[in-house]
Amino acid sequence: MHTYIALFRGINIGGKHILPMPELVGILRGMGCEKVKTYIQSGNVVFQSKKQRAVLAGEISAKILQRYDFEPKVLLLEPTELQEAVANNPFATDEGKALHFFFLESFPANPDLERLMTVKAKSEKFKLRKKIFYLYTPDGVGRSKLATKVEQSIGVAVTARNWNTVSKLLAMVKQP
Repeated sequence: MHTYIALFRGINIGGKHILPMPELVGILRGMGCEKVKTYIQSGNVVFQSKKQRAVLAGEISAKILQRYDFEPKVLLLEPTELQEAVANNPFATDEGKALHFFFLESFPANPDLERLMTVKAKSEKFKLRKKIFYLYTPDGVGRSKLATKVEQSIGVAVTARNWNTVSKLLAMVKQP
């Protein structure tokens, strides 16, 4: 069995792409997944599966499309990848909502970090490391112009989680 962390992009936000977590749990269990645990409504799931990651994300998206008429992006991480993302965090902060991890779908070929520098507020900091874009926004991510330009400037699909969510997902992985 493999343990995975699924990060769903764009579900249950602003009344669109509604997917209740109990129904998502049922979908995953119907696909043979075990020990399925969710965290908040924005699509964070820890589970175990015998299937390989390369096919599983696409299968999950297809099942949701079949039942709900929308196909979310699903990024699957292994526990070591989440642990590495935390270990490589360049910002020392315990402000859970100020620190954001943008998980990249793939390695960016030509990220335009200069563009991000032009919209960055003085209080903000960012760093791209491997397939994680770290963003520190002490004034709030909702007010950040930089946050709205990350995906376009990086050039690959991303899904973001704050420090509180990443920490909770790590704790869930460690639970039996």
